[in-house]
Amino acid sequence: MNKFYIILIYLLLQTTSCSKNKNQHPVPSFPFDITINIDLPSYSNLTGVGGWAFVNTGNRNVIVYRKELSNFIAFDRQSPKDIENTCPTPLEPDTNNFLELIDRCNDAKFSLYDGQPISNSEYGLRQYQTVWDGQNRLRIFN
Repeated sequence: MNKFYIILIYLLLQTTSCSKNKNQHPVPSFPFDITINIDLPSYSNLTGVGGWAFVNTGNRNVIVYRKELSNFIAFDRQSPKDIENTCPTPLEPDTNNFLELIDRCNDAKFSLYDGQPISNSEYGLRQYQTVWDGQNRLRIFN
């Protein structure tokens, strides 16, 4: 009976110690804190629902999407399929469906709406936090 408990404890320790590495996101966490003014011309697409814009921060820059009047979502443009970060182009919206981001080097697709993988990726996009002041300032941070 003691051998049973020893084996059980050993198996529990093995499964909990390995799960930490399996769940790590392949895109590194890059600390930043930036506030943008959506009234500026470079972010003017964000003034309406469904608009998106690139922001120069993060690993390969960030894409921000306005889901609702007061709800913005931000993702890193480095593809989770491009672990070594060797692809010359970061994720970009599909010209036929802007709600899909394409990794041209690895033939992967991701949803701009929620960051989930659509095809050819085990991981979704690295998401950053956003806070909108209700006027024209959007804070994006990690």
